[in-house]
Amino acid sequence: MSQADTPAGFVEIPGNPPPPNLVAKLVTTPDGLELRCAISRPHGASRGTILVLQGRNETIEKYFETMADLNGRGFTVATFDWRGQGASEARAPKPGERESASVEDGRRLGHVRGMAGYRIDLECVMKSLVLPDCRPPYSVLAHSMGGLVALSASDVLSNRIERMVLSAPLVALPGRTITKRLVRGFSLGARLAGFGRFPVRRNALPGAVGTPPDNPLTSDPRRFDRNRRLATTYPSLFLGAPTFSWVAAMTGAMARLERSAVIARYGIPTLFVCAGADRVVSTKAAERLAWRMRSASSLSLPGARHELLQESDRYRLPLLAALETFFEPSMPMPEAGHRPEDAGDAADGKQAPARPAEFA
Repeated sequence: MSQADTPAGFVEIPGNPPPPNLVAKLVTTPDGLELRCAISRPHGASRGTILVLQGRNETIEKYFETMADLNGRGFTVATFDWRGQGASEARAPKPGERESASVEDGRRLGHVRGMAGYRIDLECVMKSLVLPDCRPPYSVLAHSMGGLVALSASDVLSNRIERMVLSAPLVALPGRTITKRLVRGFSLGARLAGFGRFPVRRNALPGAVGTPPDNPLTSDPRRFDRNRRLATTYPSLFLGAPTFSWVAAMTGAMARLERSAVIARYGIPTLFVCAGADRVVSTKAAERLAWRMRSASSLSLPGARHELLQESDRYRLPLLAALETFFEPSMPMPEAGHRPEDAGDAADGKQAPARPAEFA
């Protein structure tokens, strides 16, 4: 597919074609931010809709392959860029708020004031895009930070979502407990001192960390190279370092998962799929949390690295098979010859522009 054939509102590089029937939409959050969203539909009858919740520093284009795979299994897929990343808008600084230089080589800093912002995004997308425009029933596939948001916003999802699969969820950082507490305390202190918009540390673009043999994200050379080319070709879709506020928000949400009274309220059937060789998040903590939750179970893939949906097929295909098996009771394959009509093809949200100016 040529660059000119890419659906309006998205970008493409060789080796990363968009899924068929892909459309872009914009929805506006209650606090005034436009979020770029996407829906891709299967050919024929739909089993229901999977809402894909991305991790930090990800974008819709990075999930083209996964969306196509899920469409091929009969699922409608909806996803969106979180506020401040991908092609979605970011919050402007408050009057007088200190701000570091937030753009470097076309990248924004990874910033959010608190978990409440991501909760607003999720609820807005559910109400303005998924419920009116996508066929039920609904389930969630969430990666890394997306898994933490899904757990933290379970009250938003509980009456709407049938099941959730969390891929390498960010429920704890790896390392010693004392180190995690120091990270939490230092980032919170920096935010309270007015340095919330300052970067914690400079880091590389996604997929450009090391080489295929030694990077912490994926062992697959082809997908490693694809994601690196996407990030270097369209750096404005990706982020630089996270800010102190982002770290404070995430570590605060992680700390709440340690409270028995909090996790006792979780009732959505949930499958944790963990990466056995994860160096980005704590696999041990995710397995422990799944054991403590009355509605959860866990599956670990030995040797897999953090980005399971970008991993080699020896890890990625078992994840997709486990997802399909787990979703089957609530999202069965339609009977042969039965073609239920998809819910409205035109979303309540605004149609995305032909192409963002920086992509032209």
